[in-house]
Amino acid sequence: MSLIKKNFFSLLLIFILFLIDRLTKYLIVIYSNPSGELTIPITSFLKLNLIWNSGIAFGLLSFQEDLYYNSLTAIIIIITLILSYFMIKSNNVEKVGFCLIIGGSLGNIFDRIYYSSVVDFIDFHINNFHWFIFNVADIFITTGVIILIVLEVLKKNDKKY
Repeated sequence: MSLIKKNFFSLLLIFILFLIDRLTKYLIVIYSNPSGELTIPITSFLKLNLIWNSGIAFGLLSFQEDLYYNSLTAIIIIITLILSYFMIKSNNVEKVGFCLIIGGSLGNIFDRIYYSSVVDFIDFHINNFHWFIFNVADIFITTGVIILIVLEVLKKNDKKY
């Protein structure tokens, strides 16, 4: 059985996740004003607030210099390729965790290449506590990482008994 046939549903899931991320970012960008700004209150603790993130996750390590930005993008691409290998070798829920991470990563890589920054827009805050502004791809990546961590913890607990 070919590699693509064996991983068809995983590739389909990654593609769907990528499309969901692209659609949400596309809508945010087209509804922003000509200067690229958008703020839409949703609830007392959530608003859509467009920012252009040139750093890594949640805006950390933002860079102005192309060399650092391009190097960081290359590292992210290499890590995504490595995770793709692990996804191919994995099964069941673990495979879904890797698919979530890869689908989200591809969405953010697309932004890095197309816009030279990542479109972030989900602004979560409670009173004075303000979380980093993030996007749907970040939700996929975080969920995938949580799944893999939980699976690893469960594996270690099974070995203890």
